[in-house]
Amino acid sequence: MHSTYLIATLCGVAIAQKLNIKAVDELELPSALGPDAANPTFVPAAYDSQKAAEFAASSVLNDGLSLETVVEEVIFDRRDGLRKRNDCSPETPGLGPVPGDGSVASYQDSANSLHSVALAALPPNGYEQNFINVDASTQQVGYLTYKSLSNGSYNIPECAAFCDSVQLCMAFNVWYERDPSITPAAACPNPAPVTNAKCALYGYPVSRESATNVGQYRGPQDANGQAFQVVVIGSNGYSKSNSSNSSTPGAFTNFTGPSELLNGAIFAPLVDGNDTYLGMRLYNNGPYDPSLCAATCQATTAYDQRHPAADGTYQPCNFFNAFILSKNDVSQGTYCAFYSRAWDPSYATNTGYKDGDDTYTVTSSYSYTLTTLDPGHI
Repeated sequence: MHSTYLIATLCGVAIAQKLNIKAVDELELPSALGPDAANPTFVPAAYDSQKAAEFAASSVLNDGLSLETVVEEVIFDRRDGLRKRNDCSPETPGLGPVPGDGSVASYQDSANSLHSVALAALPPNGYEQNFINVDASTQQVGYLTYKSLSNGSYNIPECAAFCDSVQLCMAFNVWYERDPSITPAAACPNPAPVTNAKCALYGYPVSRESATNVGQYRGPQDANGQAFQVVVIGSNGYSKSNSSNSSTPGAFTNFTGPSELLNGAIFAPLVDGNDTYLGMRLYNNGPYDPSLCAATCQATTAYDQRHPAADGTYQPCNFFNAFILSKNDVSQGTYCAFYSRAWDPSYATNTGYKDGDDTYTVTSSYSYTLTTLDPGHI
């Protein structure tokens, strides 16, 4: 898997700070947006924040902030641990109840007990419910890992505890899934179904709009022309609430912060006709991680120090604003905006806007200030 980000350094006017929605449209999506139904083996979360930050820094140490450049590099690789299943071999033992005769129609029957369990589930402490009893699971950036819940039970507290144990997990999705009892193949097409209760973790908030995976077909067709159909039902989504301390990002070396939760993104005025805005980056392969912004900020200053103007001045990065940018209520990644001076929370006025039929919003916005400000001259 590759880490993908898009960066932009724009003209020295205040309009440059407007959300770079072009970055969202041009950014390549990660290869994994949720569990792989064809490889149901549990794979631990592999995101390495330190390694990701080192990569973020290295990307600008040699070239600085360049104009609208797309770069890819391996920093988040889940392939280790994936094992191809043999034809007709047993899959994850489904311990959840099988509704009716196990047919697709029985699973999709809104009156069955699986839907009732989902409807009765309550959000755990520290979490807010984002959607309930949807027949689709989440697919979005920031996917971390998943597991089948113990004993096939729809255990919300167990999934919440799993999320709390994984670095930078912000949300989870629980659902019932109609899975094959054995791996479908030519010798065993469309096998008998089992029910698994699944729990997937994400590094960004989830939403009803992010629940788009309705299932898929697996294996060849049987004599009746039917392949095995994976079905998702009773899907509930929960995200850590803003009042939860665990939803606040951490502190970083050489920076003071994070600030209080801001109302929006920083939109700073010109200072004596000059723009203090330096540029932005958007990271979408991995969870919400402002440490990438911190590393990029310091690397940008290091680059500019090596390339000063004739009078010995350069543009230091003394401040950055990190937030989650969402498009139509679906998280798009960690947005980093860099500045040569600090701005107080009163300038956090950019909450998003509409562009045609699309709505862009800013959430989880925090700022960090370099503890020892760089004067910007050799």
